Formats: sequence, C-alpha cells, structure tokens
Amino acid sequence: MTSAHTNQLIHETSPYLLQHAHNPVDWYAWGPEALGRAKAENRPILLSIGYSACHWCHVMEHESFENEQIAVLMNDHFVNIKVDREERPDLDHIYQAAIQMMTGQGGWPLTAFLTPDQEVFYGGTYFPPDDRYGRPGFRRLLQSIAEAYHQRQDDVTRSVEQIREGLNKLTTVEGGTSALTATLLENAARALANHVDMVHGGFGTQPKFPNPTNLEYLLRFWHATGNANFLSLVKLTLEKMAQGGIYDQLGGGFHRYSTDTHWLVPHFEKMLYDNAQLLPLYLAMYQITQEPFYARVARETLAYIKREMTHAAGGFYATQDADSEGVEGKFFVWKKAEVEALLGNDARLFCRYYDITDTGNWEHGNNIPRLTVTMEQLAAMFNREPEATAERIHHAKAVVFEAREQRVKPFRDEKILTAWNGLMISGMVQAYTVLGDVEALDIVRQTIAFLQLHMLHDGHLLRTYKDGQAKLDAYLDDYAFLTAGLLDTFEATFDRTYFELAESLTTTLLAEFWDEPQGGFFFTGNHHEALITRTKSAFDQAIPSGSGVAAKNLLRLYHLTGREAYLRCAERVLGLYAQQMEHQSFGLGAMLNALDFYLRKPYEIVLIGDPAAAATQALLQTIRAQYTPNKIIVQLDPQHLGTHLDAMPLLRDLLAGKTQVGGRATVYVCHDFTCSLPITEPSGLAAHFAGEPA
Repeated sequence: MTSAHTNQLIHETSPYLLQHAHNPVDWYAWGPEALGRAKAENRPILLSIGYSACHWCHVMEHESFENEQIAVLMNDHFVNIKVDREERPDLDHIYQAAIQMMTGQGGWPLTAFLTPDQEVFYGGTYFPPDDRYGRPGFRRLLQSIAEAYHQRQDDVTRSVEQIREGLNKLTTVEGGTSALTATLLENAARALANHVDMVHGGFGTQPKFPNPTNLEYLLRFWHATGNANFLSLVKLTLEKMAQGGIYDQLGGGFHRYSTDTHWLVPHFEKMLYDNAQLLPLYLAMYQITQEPFYARVARETLAYIKREMTHAAGGFYATQDADSEGVEGKFFVWKKAEVEALLGNDARLFCRYYDITDTGNWEHGNNIPRLTVTMEQLAAMFNREPEATAERIHHAKAVVFEAREQRVKPFRDEKILTAWNGLMISGMVQAYTVLGDVEALDIVRQTIAFLQLHMLHDGHLLRTYKDGQAKLDAYLDDYAFLTAGLLDTFEATFDRTYFELAESLTTTLLAEFWDEPQGGFFFTGNHHEALITRTKSAFDQAIPSGSGVAAKNLLRLYHLTGREAYLRCAERVLGLYAQQMEHQSFGLGAMLNALDFYLRKPYEIVLIGDPAAAATQALLQTIRAQYTPNKIIVQLDPQHLGTHLDAMPLLRDLLAGKTQVGGRATVYVCHDFTCSLPITEPSGLAAHFAGEPA
C-alpha cells in the first residue's frame, strides 16, 4: 500500500523517526540540511523530541502530526525537525533544560521553537490540537508563534537572551567548600530516607519512579553502618514494587513507573535501562536476605530480557511500547471472564492471588495482575497445602501467559544503544555471579563482541545500531556505562581482555570529555557537533549520571592498577560536586555511590588457585555469596603468575607478598591498607566477611 505522504525521515534507522515518515508534516532529522534551510529561508525551527515508547508522543502524532490542516501550518511557517531522544540525548538535555527554565516543567513529547541559530524562544511539552486541558491548542499556537517570530522580533530576542543565560550555567558547576567526609554520606542517607513512603515504599507519593541509584546508596549505607532501618526501607520498596502492577507478574520485568502511590497502575512501557538497574538490586537483596522471593523476581526479569529484549547476534533492544492496538496497557490487562475461560477450576485460586475481580482493579473492568496475599495466606484461604497451592498457581500462570502471548504485542524499538547495553551487561554479570546463570554470561560475552565489532572504531564508540548501521558519536554515558560493564565482566571472568578494553575506553574518555580547567566531564566529546551549549551534570535522570559512574570507574581502575592519574581525576570530580551532594542528594545517587566507594575504600580480594579446581571455585562462590558493594576481585592461576604480571604489571603491588599456602587455593582480603591472614577454607572466608560491619 502506497502512503499518501513520505518525508525525509524515511531515510532514518530510528523506529521513532520512521513512525513519523508518512506524516503529512515535512519532517527532517536533525542535521545540516534542515538547519541550513532554516537559515537560508529565515524560518523558525519547530523541534519535536520524543521516543518510541512514549504514550503522549503517539497521542500528539495522531492528533496533530497526522492532521492535514495542522501539517499545512507547520510546513508553511516552520522547518520541522524530529529527534529521537534516545539517539540524541545531547539535544534533549539542552532543550529540556531550556523548556524547564521557561515553563517550570518538562517531559515528552518536547515541543520547542527555535531561531535558525538553534536558540529557544518558546516551547512546552504536549499540546492538544485545540484548546483543552488548560493548554493552548497546537493549531492556534503555531499561528501565534509564526506571527511573533516575524513581527515581534524584539520579544523573541529577549526570550532567547534569557534562556541563553540560563543554559550557559549548564557548562559550569558552582563549586563549594563541602568536605568529602563520612558526615556527608550520613547526611545524604538520612535526607534520602526522609523521602521514603513508609507504607508503600518508594520515594514520594505519585507518580512513583524506581530511583535505583538512591536505593543502591541506602543499601550501601546500611552495609557500612549496620543501621537496619536503611535496609528495611530498601526491602520495603523492592517488595512492594515486585508485588504491584509496575512489575509484570506474568512475563517478568518492570514497567517504567507507577501512576499511583501503591505501585498498581504503571505507565506500561518497558525500558531496558529500568530492568538493567533493578536486576542488581534484587540480586543484592537476595545475597543479603537469602529470601527466594528476590531471586525469583531476578530470574523472571532475566527471562523477560532473554525472551523479548536480546538480539540474536548480541546486544539488547531499547524499549517496548505501552500501547498495543492503539490502547495503553491492552496487552497486559485482563477481564475476570477471560481468566475463567482459560483456567476453569483454577480460576478462583488464580484470581484471588493476582487480585482479578469482576469489577476490575483498574478502569473499564480491567485488572492489572498484582499480589495482595502471600502464597501461605492463599493456601490457608483455600484450605490447601502451600506447596500444592504454589504448583497450581505456577501451572495456571503458565496457561495465562501462553494465552497472552497470542495477543498483539506492544511495538519493540530494536535500537541497540551502547550506554543502555553497558547497564544490562552489569546486570547480567551479577546474575551470573549471584545465581550462577551461565547463559547470562554467554549473552554478556556475545554482547561485548557485538559492540566491539559494530560500535567501536579507532578507540572511539558510536551511540546506536539498527538495521546493520551504527552511527552517531557516543556520549559520556556510553563510555561510562560500557566501561563499568567491562570491569564487572573482568571481575567475573578474570579475562584480562575486558580489563584492557575498559582501560582503552577510559583513555578516550579522558581525552575527549574531561574538562581540565574546572574538572569533571562534559556530556559530549571534543569532536562532537557544536551545539548552542556544552552541558555538564552530575544529576541522575532515569539512568545514572555518567559523571558519577565515570568517577567510580576511575576509582576501580586506580585500585586495580595503582595509576595515580585515575585517583586524581576521580577526586576532582567528587570535589566538584560535593556541595551538590550535600544539598541535593536525591538527584545524585550515582555520585554518592562513587563517593561511598572513595571514602569507605574497596575490599581488595585476591584469590590464587587453579581456576578449574573445586577448592578454588568453592572460595570464589563464598566471595560471590556476600553483599560487598565496594570491592575489587582478582583471581590468578599460580601456574601463570608471570604471564599475568607481564600483561598487567601494575598488579605487582596488589600481589606483593601473596602466595599460596601449602599449594592450596588461597584468598587474601585487604582493606584500608590492612590485609587478612591467608584464608584457605570457605568457612573461614565466610567468617571473615561476617566479622565486618553488617
């Protein structure tokens, strides 16, 4: 079937941009052609930023961008540019900041009106086609903006200058005199704890986002201090999330966020980065508590990633939509009658367990599966044994899941983004070390090989891959997250090629992104396209701050290599953001995690033993069973020590004086310039860890 309209986006690889390729709007991708046309014709630019899993982006497309009359207004008065925020976070950072300065709020779809010099003079987020929801209608807005640009240039100039002044502040950090001390860590932990909902978990009221970097920090603080209150806060949050509708009870994996305070009704899109960050938290809680609940959630999330989000040749896809067949959440929700038709006699049991009722726990009689009773409570209600009850639920769940698989699935954005893949590499590695999931490690190896082949050229990374094409210069996040994943993989496999690649990427990172005069990292590299400003930030968004992750990478590399340059750079980053960590701790979880690593110092664990020997593996499993957030671990084969030292000569300091005891596999645990006696038994190693705080 031939489309009535085709615009320039037809040549793009981004699924989000391709979704707009047949709008009647004369869309361009961001690039020289569109920007040049705006200058040549003195036209304002209408910049629209979104992403494929964004529900309101789809709504605005249907209401306005598919509307012939609105398209005529856009085409007659503007150069129209569509941007996928996942491909171009550099543009999104700048123009989100500008719109937030102007309106006090941001989000997607982002709608910004720019001069031909790319400067913002007006904007907002979603606009309905006509006046509605207290928002101006888009068609009326287009006419007003076009008139203002050509007839009220003084107003436009004033607006541009005000926003430019604010944006210029993004390139510098107002440094303070806050000391990097344990007091800062304690104050931050207590400030974060004050935001926790003590009934339903999570931070604040609604909407509720997972905020994984903050949860990680509270776990770290518990581990350092032994204060069980902080462990309880994290435990409550992880438990309530995994019982709620934000967690896909049938298929595993977490949706983006909850619209309500008790985690029932999510925005149904699933993002790779949420699941990549939540997976290690559930695995950590399993290490701490040994409660099977947390391992189950981790395994189900892993199964979802393997089933739905993994490219056959390596790499992980980006997102899945909230909508299917044009309806938000349709794929995930159930009428009670549907379940009864599928399950027969087991329907009552299943519906009670997953809160599926005649009236529905959501809108229009629909039910979002969630847990409101435990398996033991369910068994008591139905006068059954818990084990038999669990078996029936397991069987019924499989039946309902298979029926759901026959539905029209939400659209999947199959971009492979370097940064998000780095996050998932770290999560998959932890699944291997904690759960022994060998398949997860195989996927990690395959993904790293895929990224090396397609995304790495002459030591520099690219951002995105789709349909055989890799493109766009990588950002700070891409380098930081992939480096972290490589270091995690090195410490899981002890394959030095992963360490060497991590060091190589760090060399490029420091050459391209480091701000030598002030310290810290820019979001874009020195050779990146020149934009109206060059941002630098330590604040977490839905993903961790690249600056915080990079600082922690530098500290890990310092403790592995002894290179003072890594330590000096990390200290400058932490010092630069000390005042922000003190006063705005909620948004700086990743930087706080790096500061915790710096101040508490890692446990330096050296295991010397034949890698294939059962005794070596037993010691290694004992190490991996512990929740030890600040550690580096190196395993060495005594038969090849010389080879190890030749390849990584800076390990000499780490290994000085460390030998096997009586030819047996031996562990040394050093911390804060003090080393344990050699340990050769798993029981002794477990006792050593048990003697530490928490």
